[in-house]
Amino acid sequence: LGYLNISLLVFLLFVAAVVGDNTNYWVGRKIGLRALQIKFRGKAIVKQKYLDKTHSFYEKYGPKTIILARFVPIVRTFAPFVAGVAEMKYKKFLSFDLLGGAIWILSLLFAGYFLGEIPWIRKNIELVALGIIFISILPILIEVLKAKFFKDKAF
Repeated sequence: LGYLNISLLVFLLFVAAVVGDNTNYWVGRKIGLRALQIKFRGKAIVKQKYLDKTHSFYEKYGPKTIILARFVPIVRTFAPFVAGVAEMKYKKFLSFDLLGGAIWILSLLFAGYFLGEIPWIRKNIELVALGIIFISILPILIEVLKAKFFKDKAF
């Protein structure tokens, strides 16, 4: 069919990534708190102390979270929303969202561009995709296992 213009692809994917995250951030910021105030059987679904912890987490780790979440399936969907709910400062969110978006798009696009030329990868693209998914969720698995088996030990 032809070739894609990589410059145009970088631009369009970057814009889509940033617009998507920003939309998610503002949805969290504007209606997230109201949605979190919904009660079930007279009790709040999300307690204020959890919201306070989330706010503190984003104050301390927000920039790192916004960048790294790009590379973790599922987490990348919720991180901007939670940043909005946690009222992360928008300037800070936007600067790290732009940086994270650029790193994510450039690294994955060029990795695909160059690695796609390797015959083994072309023949085994399903295994490569599964490997990428596994590597992406590995940090979450490690944290879950640490929380489950090493509750009493500080890291």
